[in-house]
Amino acid sequence: MTENEAEFARSRAVIDAFRAGMAERIVGQEELVKGMLMAWIAGGHVLLEGVPGLAKTLAVKTFSGLAGLDFKRIQFTPDLLPADLVGTLIFEQGKGSFSVRKGPVFANLVLADEINRAPAKVQSALLEAMAERQVTIGEETHRLPEPFFVLATQNPIEQEGTYNLPEAELDRFLLKLQVPYPTPEEEVAIVLAAPIHEGPEAGSRGKADGRGGEASIGPADLRTLREDLGKVRCDGAIVSYIVSLVAATRPSLEARKDRRLRDDYLKYISFGASPRASIALGRLARVNALFEGRDYVLPADVKAVAFPVLRHRLVLSYEAGADGLSADDIIGKILSVVPLP
Repeated sequence: MTENEAEFARSRAVIDAFRAGMAERIVGQEELVKGMLMAWIAGGHVLLEGVPGLAKTLAVKTFSGLAGLDFKRIQFTPDLLPADLVGTLIFEQGKGSFSVRKGPVFANLVLADEINRAPAKVQSALLEAMAERQVTIGEETHRLPEPFFVLATQNPIEQEGTYNLPEAELDRFLLKLQVPYPTPEEEVAIVLAAPIHEGPEAGSRGKADGRGGEASIGPADLRTLREDLGKVRCDGAIVSYIVSLVAATRPSLEARKDRRLRDDYLKYISFGASPRASIALGRLARVNALFEGRDYVLPADVKAVAFPVLRHRLVLSYEAGADGLSADDIIGKILSVVPLP
């Protein structure tokens, strides 16, 4: 085994140990755990979408514990103010001056629960934090801790009292992960592992309490993983394939003249993905290769991450809703149309 292969084997062992630690506390949801870990290694943010009761918050709490991260949860509501998120200036009468009281956004991992319930001003404050890793309080700009990781949840079934996320903010999320219902077998395991009654002193019949325990992956491991990620090679043909996939989401005038493409999927897209999607695909394809213990990217790595990277970056047309098609349906069509390198 070469030195490079040994390094990648160590990285794979770290990844597998972390996923095993999550599996001890979270029943099923392998794709959710994988997506969260991929985004954390890649340095991006994640949008989680699923109905209530699917352990989204539990998964985030467990993730923060195993990663040894400072964790804060913010419940987004229509009356939330930017100061409730980033902090504010407090006048200290004894000193006769203002001091900064930092908000909950100053943490390594921030859970923005039901993010689509917050108004535009709060969305703008979070956008600055996500995009620039800094916030402005008064006239001063403050850097956020490193690493800084936002996991936001939204409920797809309730629309009253919610605000659609701006496209600019959606584009800041590296991934959008959909949290499905568990299988019947997984739900049986969940019921058996649940506490026998509610409350802090609930007798546990399993490990579903969300306590992270000993950190299984720390800052040194993250640096090692990111160093190995930089060694993953992506051939020029793969990069061209990535760009072709993203370009295929953009309904340009030339593309609309192609009857085959127009009839197949272009009529379902109003606006396509930006170059951020190309960057995200390239970055996460490398992470997927790292997960597989390889130092090179295959087209399969790109296809493996295409759905979570692109699903929140497509603005679908009226025809898509009328025909009952989702973003994932359109992405599947694009993957079948764009030729492999």
